[in-house]
Amino acid sequence: MKAGLNPAFIAPVECFLLHSLGLLYTVMIDMKRLVSLILATVLSIPLSAQIATPQTTPDPVVLTLDDALVIALSENIAVKVADKEITRAQYALKGTYASLFPQVDGSGSYQRTIKKQVMYMDFDMSSMMGGGGASGEDGESPTPAPSQGSGKPAGGGIEVGRWNTFSTGVQAAMPLVNAQLWKSIKISGEDVELAVEKARASRLDMITQVKQAFYAVQLAKEAYKVYEEVYDNAVENFRQTEMRYNVQKASELDYTRAKTAVANAIPNLYDAENNITMTLWQLKAVMGIDLDMDIDVAGELQDNAVQMFRDIHENEEASLENNSTMKQLEIQAEQLANAIKMQQYASLPTLSLAFAYSVNAMTNDFNFKEYRWSPYSYVGLSLSIPIFAGGRRLNSVRQSKVQYEELKLQTLNTERQLKIAIRQCLNQMETSMKSYDAAKEAEAAARKAYGIATQSFNLGRSTLTDLNDAQLALTQAQLGVSQAVYSFVLAKASLKQTLGKDFSKE
Repeated sequence: MKAGLNPAFIAPVECFLLHSLGLLYTVMIDMKRLVSLILATVLSIPLSAQIATPQTTPDPVVLTLDDALVIALSENIAVKVADKEITRAQYALKGTYASLFPQVDGSGSYQRTIKKQVMYMDFDMSSMMGGGGASGEDGESPTPAPSQGSGKPAGGGIEVGRWNTFSTGVQAAMPLVNAQLWKSIKISGEDVELAVEKARASRLDMITQVKQAFYAVQLAKEAYKVYEEVYDNAVENFRQTEMRYNVQKASELDYTRAKTAVANAIPNLYDAENNITMTLWQLKAVMGIDLDMDIDVAGELQDNAVQMFRDIHENEEASLENNSTMKQLEIQAEQLANAIKMQQYASLPTLSLAFAYSVNAMTNDFNFKEYRWSPYSYVGLSLSIPIFAGGRRLNSVRQSKVQYEELKLQTLNTERQLKIAIRQCLNQMETSMKSYDAAKEAEAAARKAYGIATQSFNLGRSTLTDLNDAQLALTQAQLGVSQAVYSFVLAKASLKQTLGKDFSKE
């Protein structure tokens, strides 16, 4: 201890300082309350709002599968793009229909003459002017005077026209008979049908993705429950082993094994929790909502097990009548058939109606008020008869026919592949149902075995190794049950997409 400091003096000083700090803290708290009271009075804020309360996390939005599908149908990006494609095809169809109406165009032009045209005549202009063919003083023909009107003589010719030419008018044309145009309109209408069917395919695919993501969340939650139970059992076993170890009724090896079992259960629990977060992100991404939105799924995965048998037998007579891929191929086949006819119609005559009206003015100055405008108009029919194009039209027809045959072969192969997919889905559903029944029996037996092993271990009749083996068997059986249901619902979702069953019609 330093010299000059009396221990008997230090203790009272420390007490005084601590007491002063306590009083200062109390005063600060009272001042804070006073300020809060003043603010509450002036701003009409309830005093209870000024009291610090622990922040509580809002409850997540719990969604059923139907809720998730309804949200996805309105927010999913792929669905929105498909709807835009329908709108685009509809505009294209309207543009094709516009070809049947008169096409009206206005025009206006101005021309400045740089060099006028020269007109030549094969007779004597002097006789027309009353000159009588008289000669000049030297016996030669007199030189004609410069023209005051449209031009002046130039080298034996007369310049015609004026320096400025103004013209304006309107033209209109309308097809009367055009079989190729009519067929192209029908093809454009089928483009709209194809866009609508592609949009339905996008919705079906989106529905399947939402179902898969939704079921994945349920599977992750089931796995988390299993690993949480494993962790709780490991903690309880460690507690029992520690008690026995403290009274020297359990070996250090059992104590270490029990402690290791707890340590091994923790990472599995963390992984299961992380899987829930990841699957929820995937679900939100497919639905098209904000990733930061707090949501949860309703129900359990095993709720789908009660209708396994009914789901299998109601789809035994599966048909491709509503399959989107087959419908798209059917529309494409119709388009190609109409394209062949349109190519053939290119050899037919076409008839169109034309009309034009224009006014012209030719002057040498820019005095617009004095211009004389000369109108010109006509109406007429135009008949076009294709005669020879070097075989281009014939080869176009042949090309379209080959494409049509290719599409028929592609349709046949696609139908076979889809029928195989339907059978695979049905077989997977049946296998998953059998696996579920077997897994439920295994879970019941494993749970019973684990209970017996636990009692035997607590009584000292079995080792910790036996208890851990029973726990592992129970865990595998529980995960097997969830996996069987998960495989079933995935196959069911794929089957509904293949059959083309819409969400609104399920």
